[in-house]
Amino acid sequence: MKRAAALPVLLAGCALVQPALQAGDDADTVRAKLGSPRAEFALPSGQRKWAYPTGPFGKHTTMVTLDAAGHVAHWEEALTEANFNAIEAGLTRQQLLERLGPPGRVWSVYYHDQTVWTYRYNNMQCQVFHVGLTPQGVVEDTSYGPDPMCERHSVLTPGG
Repeated sequence: MKRAAALPVLLAGCALVQPALQAGDDADTVRAKLGSPRAEFALPSGQRKWAYPTGPFGKHTTMVTLDAAGHVAHWEEALTEANFNAIEAGLTRQQLLERLGPPGRVWSVYYHDQTVWTYRYNNMQCQVFHVGLTPQGVVEDTSYGPDPMCERHSVLTPGG
């Protein structure tokens, strides 16, 4: 009986907690509510974007866009499949950072001369999103793969 009562609490803990921001909040209010951003980007439009990687196991990044006057224009969860699927070959490292924020892991594929940025995100398939960058810092390719932090169980079959 106690296990059944605990299930809704556990499931609620998996939900993303949205920041308590309001459109129009000023930059000082954002810092008071969320702290200092891990990364800041000046956009060509005069807006600024602040990245807040958070959440259990680094599966969430809130991106806050401030207008030219320094007020919240909008905010969103950056680590979603919709945002991942919009990443195309040819984007620069800077454009990638502005869209998704800092990666959870950076590693190299030496035989292909590529740096891979890996993003963990909240999903039921227990997968991560990879972005392959050329030595010049340009997106070459993307893919999804298994999340090495997930517990995997293999089933042994006779003769296999």
